[in-house]
Amino acid sequence: MSLETVVEDIRNEARERAEEIRTEGETRANEIVDEAESEAEEILAEKEQEVANRIEREREQKLSSAKLEAKQKRLEARRDVLQEVRADAEESIATLGGDEREELTRSLLDAAAEEYESGNTVRIYGRPDDEDLLTDIVADYDDFEYAGEYDCLGGIVAESEASRVRVNNTFDSILEDVWEDNLQQISSRLFEQ
Repeated sequence: MSLETVVEDIRNEARERAEEIRTEGETRANEIVDEAESEAEEILAEKEQEVANRIEREREQKLSSAKLEAKQKRLEARRDVLQEVRADAEESIATLGGDEREELTRSLLDAAAEEYESGNTVRIYGRPDDEDLLTDIVADYDDFEYAGEYDCLGGIVAESEASRVRVNNTFDSILEDVWEDNLQQISSRLFEQ
């Protein structure tokens, strides 16, 4: 065997080995690329899902916030309407006149009179505009006297030092009681759904 043959055999073996290494390298490189692409696809899918979840959460939060705001505005509007109805009722009561006002005032004074024993001086207070009416009505009761003004829509406040009883039979106090007792019903009638 000549040296050339040995060199040629070594070269052939080296080429074959180089080809094997190259083939193995390409195979391994393809595997690494495939793994990387697969991993990248998983990461991309994961990130897309995270973004979709975040978008859905934000959408739900905004929707919930919008619903809450709408509910608050609806409640504010209802409260405003109820205040207007109450103001209208107060205006109607304040402007009652004539026989109707006298009749209501007399019945409130009658109810207050039941709280006092005879012989006790009872002072009656009322709306400044009702002074003449109250003076006339009080004249019909023994031991009762008109004592002055009370800031109200009408009706009377009666008090006696002897019994230390104070009766608030003003239109305001009656309206307040009726309003509180019937607010749910009033609201239901105004805002039937």
